[in-house]
This record gives sequence, C-alpha cells and structure tokens, in this order.
Amino acid sequence: MTASSTRRTTAAHSRIAAVGAIAVAGALLLTGCGDQTESSSSDSTDTPSASAAPLADKLPKEIRDAGVVKVGSDIAYAPVEFKDSSGKTVGIDPDLAAAMGKQLGVKFEFENGTFDTLITGLRSDRYDIAMSAMTDTKDRQEGVDSETGKKVGEGVDFVDYFTAGVSIYTKKGDDQGIKTWSDLCGKKIVLQRGTVSEDLAKAEAKKCTGGKTITIEAFDNDQQAQTRLRAGGADAGSSDFPVAAYAVKTSGGGNDFQLVGEQVEAAPYGIAVAKDQTQLRDALKAALDAVIANGEYDKIIKKWGVEDGAVKEATINGGK
Repeated sequence: MTASSTRRTTAAHSRIAAVGAIAVAGALLLTGCGDQTESSSSDSTDTPSASAAPLADKLPKEIRDAGVVKVGSDIAYAPVEFKDSSGKTVGIDPDLAAAMGKQLGVKFEFENGTFDTLITGLRSDRYDIAMSAMTDTKDRQEGVDSETGKKVGEGVDFVDYFTAGVSIYTKKGDDQGIKTWSDLCGKKIVLQRGTVSEDLAKAEAKKCTGGKTITIEAFDNDQQAQTRLRAGGADAGSSDFPVAAYAVKTSGGGNDFQLVGEQVEAAPYGIAVAKDQTQLRDALKAALDAVIANGEYDKIIKKWGVEDGAVKEATINGGK
C-alpha cells in the first residue's frame, strides 16, 4: 500500500493501458483473497540450494544458515499480494521474492499481518523484512508519524523496486461527479487505514468549504473497503493504482467499479528493512538488480499488467 507520508504534489496520469493486461491476471479472483487479520499464514517459494545461488554469500550468516527470509505482508492487496482460490500467496511481490530467492539461495516465507503493524513486526524481529506494496517515504525512513510529525521509532531502510500512484474509484456508472479529490467534499470515501489514500482524504477534508466535509471510513484492509462501496455504503473508494485497476477489472466480472480522474502521489514501493540490517538490505538490492538484469523482473511485471510502474534498477531510500 502506498504508505502514510508527507504529501507530494506531483501527479501521474492514469495508466489505463495497463488495466487491460491486469484483466488477464483477473482469473485469480479477488474473492480468493485470505483474511489478512489472521495472525499467521505462510507460504514459501522453492529455491535452489545456497551453493547454487550466485549471491548467497551476500546475506547475513544467520539468514543464510536458516535458509529463510521471513516476510511480513498484508496479503489482501491484489494484484500485489493476495491468496488465490487454493489459498496460495500469489502476486507481484511473491513472484519477485521467488526470483530474488533464486539469486540468494533462500526461501522467502510470507506471513500475513495488518499493514499498519508490519514495521512494528520488524522492530520486534518477528519479520526480517516487510514487503507489502509499502511506499518508501522520508517519514518511514526516519520513524516519524506523518500525521503528528513526531518521531515514533528508529525508522527503516527501503530497497525500492516499483512505482505506483493513488487512484479514486466509484461504483460503475455512478461517479456522482467525482473526478478529483476536491470533488469528495460532502461525500463519503472508504479506504484502508494507514495509507496515503487516508492522508489525502484527511488533507482534502480540511480544505472543504460551505459546511461540507469528507466522511472517511477506514478499514483494516482494502477488501473490506471494496465490500462497503459495493454494497452502497459509500460514494467512492481509494487505493494504489494497481490495486484499484485490478478491482475495476475483476470485481463482479468488471461490472462493480470504475476508475475516476487521474493518479496522484506517484512514489516508489520499497522492501522495508530494519536500520541495523544493512547487510541484508544490500543483499536484497543486489538480488533485485540481478533479477532486473536477467529479465525475470520484466516478465513478472508484464505478467501482472503493471509495466508502467517498472524501474530500471533497485534503489535504496529513494522516497521523498
């Protein structure tokens, strides 16, 4: 998810061309997603032995010896990570993790958790990394609460691997004149707690005039927000563009939702790593760069129909 951050002003045009390709991946239905409030749900990816992996020696010894990277993730955010109809964790992040695992000679095991607790899980060593469509921002790097401006932790480092913006969507055929965030004044929006969508809605609500405001209903996961909108309990929803586009193309066979307006807040997704785990961070960057160089990255990005968010190289702490 596009993580909470100070607001950026650069807008990205809607990448509608990518939506058609996302529809191909729509056979993996949103209804197959797992409940991300479960305390634990792991899937592992098959990898070669460390001796056959070209970058194994870059990992910290304890992780190399264990053969596992523990991944905290909100596994209810199709197409980035979600459960398919068989209960397997699939999506952009699991595919990229599997490709990196081949380079590093380890398995990446995804454990399900609510998005706004993933960094806490890193601090408590429950996870080695957090990989969950998390936006790299200065606030997260520095451990600052974006709403209060107060420091709440030591922060994390990010290995950036994708770029995405934020979109608004409505019920299909019922946009109620909503084209921009300012059009939400006097209306109700549903979204996931702890995301830039929530930040944007709160910021826009403060600008509303004429006694109007924006009613914001925040949920633990994006699936709950979509369900609320589908049932007529709100006027609009908001999430990262890949997720919103996937929902538009798959929910109700493409008959439930529509995208409105343009993307905003284009920013990098990053793999979060604790500040004191620089060796692990650098190993992940090396693995991502290798996956980009050998063509696996482009294949994965194309498979999920999100080519416009692809990067040319991995970056450490590229968020603003």
